[in-house]
Amino acid sequence: MQDPRLDPVLLQSFVAVAESGSFTRAAQRVHLTQSTVSQQVRRLEDQLGCVLLDRGGRYVVTTPEGERLLGYARRLQQLMAEAVGQLRQSAGQGEIRIGVPEDFAARPLTPVLAAFADDWPGVRLEVTSGMSHELWQRFQDREFDLVLVKQRVAQAPGMASWPEPLCWIDSRTRPAVARDPVPLVAFPAGGLYRGEMTHALDAGGRRWRIAFVSASLASILAAVADGLGITLLPRRLATAHHQVLDGGGWPGAVPDVELSLHAQPDLPAPARDMAARLAALCERVMSSGAAAPDVG
Repeated sequence: MQDPRLDPVLLQSFVAVAESGSFTRAAQRVHLTQSTVSQQVRRLEDQLGCVLLDRGGRYVVTTPEGERLLGYARRLQQLMAEAVGQLRQSAGQGEIRIGVPEDFAARPLTPVLAAFADDWPGVRLEVTSGMSHELWQRFQDREFDLVLVKQRVAQAPGMASWPEPLCWIDSRTRPAVARDPVPLVAFPAGGLYRGEMTHALDAGGRRWRIAFVSASLASILAAVADGLGITLLPRRLATAHHQVLDGGGWPGAVPDVELSLHAQPDLPAPARDMAARLAALCERVMSSGAAAPDVG
């Protein structure tokens, strides 16, 4: 049984002859000798068991079988060119792996990513959201090129940092602050906000219990709004469904944290551009005091 695979080199010579109508012009087009092109077309005809070109006239033309093959050959050449182009583009620009906190994983981050994709269509973006201590560890392990993390002030200098004032948040309609022990709505163990929250309550002599745990910021905000407990979050994330606990002897003073942008050294141009766009986004969000996620 003959090998069903078609040699792209033989197809290239066949297409050149069929389109130019001459073995001489085809040889110039593919940078081979005329005899080599003729031999390659003969090999292709032998493999397929049919005559592909009519050589009897002034110009070389395709036979009915050759005309049918010509359409397939052109499509195969186009697919191969697309494959080479995509791989070269990908190899030249690569991918950017980004880690972001939960409150930056949705709006307004996605418009920034979309604008970047328009300007760098060959770059693949991989965005991971999570808790800051986990993101930081993965960045240390070089699993991310860029990372945004919440950290204690000046804990690890990055490309840029922005103050992130914290506050205690309770439900506006079903407050939980007067309950004893006070119920807490928290991120999973290890999170920065959870540690600050329990430490402040212990220091103030206030009894507490963990009433609700979630890794989702939207779930945390909804749980507090519906009266499951209080929590500690950036002040800008409080919504109309929440009340901020200020004063009144509440034993909740905690130090502020900061949002910090970190980048691996020697990043390629697309990643440096993305870092600049992330920095501009953080500047807008943190200076305006608006909530980053689309939550209510």
